[in-house]
Amino acid sequence: MTTATPTEQLFRLPDLGEGLTDAEIVEWKVAVGDTVTIDQVVVEVETAKAAVEVPVPYAGTVLRLHADAGTALGVGEPLITVGAAAPVAEPAVVDTAAERYREEEQAGSGNVLIGYGTGHEPAPRRRRRRAAATPETPAPAPVAEPHAPRVISPLVRRLARDHGIDLTALAPTGPAGVVLRRDVERALAESVPETTPDASPDASPDASPGISSDISSGGPVRIPLRGVRKAVADKLSRSRAEIPDATTWVDVDATGLLQAKKALEAAEPGRRVGLLALLARICVAGLRRHPELNSAVDTGRREILRYDEVHLGFAAQTDRGLVVPVVRDAHRLTTVQLAAELARLTELARTGSLPPDRLTGGTFTLNNYGVFGVDGSTPIINHPEAALLGVGRIVDKPWVVDGELTVRKVTQLSLSFDHRVCDGGTAGGFLRFVADCVERPAILLADV
Repeated sequence: MTTATPTEQLFRLPDLGEGLTDAEIVEWKVAVGDTVTIDQVVVEVETAKAAVEVPVPYAGTVLRLHADAGTALGVGEPLITVGAAAPVAEPAVVDTAAERYREEEQAGSGNVLIGYGTGHEPAPRRRRRRAAATPETPAPAPVAEPHAPRVISPLVRRLARDHGIDLTALAPTGPAGVVLRRDVERALAESVPETTPDASPDASPDASPGISSDISSGGPVRIPLRGVRKAVADKLSRSRAEIPDATTWVDVDATGLLQAKKALEAAEPGRRVGLLALLARICVAGLRRHPELNSAVDTGRREILRYDEVHLGFAAQTDRGLVVPVVRDAHRLTTVQLAAELARLTELARTGSLPPDRLTGGTFTLNNYGVFGVDGSTPIINHPEAALLGVGRIVDKPWVVDGELTVRKVTQLSLSFDHRVCDGGTAGGFLRFVADCVERPAILLADV
């Protein structure tokens, strides 16, 4: 271990818990030359599970920032050096504005009506989890590279840097003269010659921040697998490799479910009960009848683990990527309580402040891909669970009722299941029960 000096103390990226081994720097809260106090938050990092604010365990003057915004660091790597006196050093990449403007990319979240309703409002600034600071002894490290002193998001800055865009030359369109992603994208579009016939369509400004590509060369866009995207990729790859899945589906008349939703909201003024909550209630009832699907497989011991509790996961699309918050003990909640918990977890997911324990431990997942305007899918099971129910958009379709052709609200349900835990008869029985409850919600009264 390097011996500490009275004027220089090195703080390394601490262990963030939950088995996480690395994190990406999102935003520095301090600059070289700033004075910091013990436990002051100096940087925000993003892990595969959450955004985390990291405090420093020293007081003094910032001597060095050892990594740029957008850099991935492993636990134990140098993060910041603090000294007792003001140093002479190059400035590092920092963002000193009190507020950051998030990317304008917005997508559906878990508590929006399943393919039936409007879009989404921009997500608010996310609340963050704080990491525990652990002192470390110093080690020399290079000073971070300086950047243009513009008040913009680090993600926008990185997008501009990767494509050689001069931020000082842009006309900002954000509030208070802030440069937004669309400003960089417009500059990118204007920089591509219209006469380049072989330019790759993948090298467009719609690519995620952190890409690496030469637009004029027509080469492939290289997007690092980091954070949530990396976690999703690892989990889905493992699911495909380990689970022998099958998918079955059915079209259902959801008119009765929509009528039940309206009746509940009329009976409980001020309480919103979305379709996702009703579908969650139906899934819980279905798992009680078919517990084989509320399971997992221990491949090492060659055993099926069948759970008594229903910890219901639901897919939520956020600006950080797809996450699956988990409603603990969903079988113990009323429909109104389920609606409130789904809304609460969705808001935490959209603001990047979900506790890590709310992203693990699910026993069954509900996926509302209908919010993206699609009718059906063959969803990948959320490993290590044994089944996942997908719901398509609700649209007007011709339907036969009592021998007469009429127009009804129709959706498609898809069930992907692990063929090791049950056969098609069990999976079909569960899906048929769910479909019957969607068409005639009063069936649920039988289990009350």
